[in-house]
Amino acid sequence: MSDQTQQPLVRRAEEIEYETVAAADGMDKGVLIGPEHGAPNLAIRRFSLEPGATVPKHTNEIEHEQYVLAGEYVVGIDDEEYTVSAGDSLFIPADVVHWYRNDGDEQGAFICAVPTGDDEINLVE
Repeated sequence: MSDQTQQPLVRRAEEIEYETVAAADGMDKGVLIGPEHGAPNLAIRRFSLEPGATVPKHTNEIEHEQYVLAGEYVVGIDDEEYTVSAGDSLFIPADVVHWYRNDGDEQGAFICAVPTGDDEINLVE
């Protein structure tokens, strides 16, 4: 039986507002679905990495599941670097150091699903 307090929702691409990620250079984020849209458990966000973009080493307080939509870029996780491209998937556990770098000439993009809750970015020196 479904929870009658939750309402289905379809959000169109043109409804998504993107903002610059302050902790990064060349990264934008749009919340596709989140708690503010009535989703109680998960948030789905879309990130883009412009050519030359860098995201410094950081941790998040919650896990991240990611799916690469476009481009090719480097993701650092702990002490390893991985070149990822469209169709690749990643799991980044909570509190694991990670970073991003787009050395290519094309924009990179990925979907990131996270549990709802505090997703504070903690920069690592």
